[in-house]
Amino acid sequence: MSVRELLRARPDSDDPLARHAPDSHPGVKDKKKAAAAEAVDDERLAGLQERLFAEDKRSLLLVLQGIDTSGKDGTIKHVIGDMNPLGCRITAFRKPTPEEAKHHFLWRIRRALPEPGEVGVFGRSHYEDVIVPRVHGGLSDRDIDKRYADIEKFEAGLAGGTTTIVKCFLHISFEEQRDRFLARLDDPTKRWKFNPSDVDERELWPKYQATFQEVLRRSSYDVAPWYVIPADRKWYRNWAVGRILVETLTEMAPEYPQPELDIPALKGRLMGRPHLRAVK
Repeated sequence: MSVRELLRARPDSDDPLARHAPDSHPGVKDKKKAAAAEAVDDERLAGLQERLFAEDKRSLLLVLQGIDTSGKDGTIKHVIGDMNPLGCRITAFRKPTPEEAKHHFLWRIRRALPEPGEVGVFGRSHYEDVIVPRVHGGLSDRDIDKRYADIEKFEAGLAGGTTTIVKCFLHISFEEQRDRFLARLDDPTKRWKFNPSDVDERELWPKYQATFQEVLRRSSYDVAPWYVIPADRKWYRNWAVGRILVETLTEMAPEYPQPELDIPALKGRLMGRPHLRAVK
């Protein structure tokens, strides 16, 4: 079974997050096995990305979503780090700016989409625009339903065109989040990441989990499915997201362009003696 099939969310489930525990590692035996497989995957991923960039016809969009400390930044650094940065476009969506707030919520998302040949990465995404108002209020159920419909149409349009979407939800446990917050407070080099409001948000854990379940249930299983990544173990998170990208790009099968060139004539010119002129 492919890792995509193993981790694909089941929208018909009462709890799409419950298929695998956050500290589990389905698909690989242990950290040592994952490291060995990852070394091979990294090389394959770099080669596939180069072919996608050279082909310059299609794009891949990786969406990373998860609660605070779930590892979105770490995943980007680790998994995307082996790709050529010239072919990557990374965007971390935060609270909309005043300019962005004047537009439809998908306006800023569309502006950040990868161009043909690129791998785009969203650290947080358009789903923030249904998650935040569902947890904190501010929109009616009708307005949120409308946003879900807009997202479904938006993703269907991308998938029906030249963009392949890979959506990964990084699933961590309540206890693991606490440990990661404590580690930030203990590390002077990581304290800048901590905001006292993070503790307030943590108290809303049940609301966030219910909202995440709703997001997974209301997404298209066929057009743009979610993959739920057990993310308590960082090594597994990185291996799983990398393997999903390899599987996806392998299926896309990008190819190097083959321009019509007169190879013998070009080689002959390159090997010939250049015409030298005296410099006056």
